[in-house]
Amino acid sequence: MQIPRRPLLSALAAAIGALAFALPASAQQQTVNFWYHVDNAENTKIMDELVKNFEAKNPSIRIKAENIPWNNYFDKLFISIAGGQAPDVAVTRLALQPQLLEMNAIEPITKQINSWPAKSDLAPNLLDINKAPDGEYYYMPLQYVAIYLYYRADLFAKYNLKPPATCEEFRDAAKKLTLPASANGGTELYGFGMRGGKGGHDNWGPFVLSQAELKPGAINTPKAVAANQWYIDLLRKDKVAPPSAPNDGFNEIISAFKSGRTAMIFHHVGSAKAMADALGDKVSAVPVPSCGGGRWTYFGDESTMMFKTSKVKEASWKWMSFLSEGDNNLRFNEATGQLTVTKSGSAKVPQPARFVKATMDSLAFAKPLPLVPQTADFVSTVWPTTMQRALNGEITSAQMMGEIDKHFSSK
Repeated sequence: MQIPRRPLLSALAAAIGALAFALPASAQQQTVNFWYHVDNAENTKIMDELVKNFEAKNPSIRIKAENIPWNNYFDKLFISIAGGQAPDVAVTRLALQPQLLEMNAIEPITKQINSWPAKSDLAPNLLDINKAPDGEYYYMPLQYVAIYLYYRADLFAKYNLKPPATCEEFRDAAKKLTLPASANGGTELYGFGMRGGKGGHDNWGPFVLSQAELKPGAINTPKAVAANQWYIDLLRKDKVAPPSAPNDGFNEIISAFKSGRTAMIFHHVGSAKAMADALGDKVSAVPVPSCGGGRWTYFGDESTMMFKTSKVKEASWKWMSFLSEGDNNLRFNEATGQLTVTKSGSAKVPQPARFVKATMDSLAFAKPLPLVPQTADFVSTVWPTTMQRALNGEITSAQMMGEIDKHFSSK
């Protein structure tokens, strides 16, 4: 008996449809939702280019990249996590890792990193810095900076000075480079552009956190109080910093340095291009000085992380690793001005080599601030408030360090 063709075709179509649904997710196109931020909207073109290149190599994966304004980036991120609507992958900072782990929000990627062929190309110490207290990796390094010392090479040469390698040498150079206008071509010169306003904790750290730790009972020891007093004295006793120092922030110290009113400041490679454009070979950089037998500089970072709620974890990892590899990572950092995380890319960074070298030479002793909940308020309010009061003579060094100790002792 002849079987009717239509039922047979219908059955065949149904079987094909069922097979399509049964195919593994990797055989279907997946979408990775990715959040990031760049200051200049024009730089989203760089991300568009990276997305296009990635999708060409991975046709089964679509990247939906969204640039979130910096001012509300992390607010939006935490709201999305709380609402169960987090992206698959997002750019983050190490300081937020404790909160994200406490929320059980992020996926460990230790196995993926350990089997990643490009792992050996990562800059030294980056993975160790990013490792969580439980020994797992949750962050994929994406870009970083380390605070170093900018100095006016022309002035150091003029007065036969060497870039300072110790606190004592720093103070000596700052004194010799503090000059009245009559001795400096009509411009009053200060040896050190001190940042006493918000954000200045990473300028203070090399002098104090090289000899103390930001944890209960360790930040208000006699040694720590003395180190902090030494820093305060740069302004109040030695007068090697401008009188405006207690209120000076980033814009003020950068402007004063570029205009020749200060001879040394602390910042990172993110300002290197602007420095070179303004001063050319008159500016150079070295790692921060060692103090009291120790050395510490602030490690600033951004990494990518994967959320536990992601349903496309394999695709998400492919995107994360793509952004941290060789020329891809170098291209990404053109949008941010920070440093590539790869050894191979460091020689291709557009910033002058002396600034790249100062950054990479700092990695051996660069550290983030403590990965505890109290750090956020320390940075935003506790440090700038107590530092300004100490610089203005309203509280003593011991009182300042006592306030910081009290803050880190709070629950």
